[in-house]
Amino acid sequence: MKKGRVFLAFVVCIAVAAALTLAYAASKMPDKPIVIDSTTAIPDKKRGPVNFDHTKHKDFKCTQCHHEYKDGNNVWQEGQEVKKCSECHKKEDQGKQVKLEKAMHDQCVKCHKDMKKEKKQTGPTACTKCHPKGGDDK
Repeated sequence: MKKGRVFLAFVVCIAVAAALTLAYAASKMPDKPIVIDSTTAIPDKKRGPVNFDHTKHKDFKCTQCHHEYKDGNNVWQEGQEVKKCSECHKKEDQGKQVKLEKAMHDQCVKCHKDMKKEKKQTGPTACTKCHPKGGDDK
């Protein structure tokens, strides 16, 4: 009987820790859309900035997008500082780091297309749906 209570207490502690971790990560997530603007990294880009809404992506793990690779493993963890993609990804490929535009499109558009293939509700896959006409579009 005592072992059962200890086990139950352990399970409850794990559940509370997981809930607190998720709550902390959610509190760090921007509650308003952010603007992803790569004009510093790609001054001659052809499309304008992208408005990205974290709240529409709340069902995904942060590590599905945010990363920092060491020895081929993503060592970034929820709650850590989020660097701008352009800190590592540049205008052109840098060895193992693909260029910024490809990194963004591989991350965002590929995910949306994969979800579309699975007949799941997803975001846009067309250029002008993420990069609206006007503003900085050239």
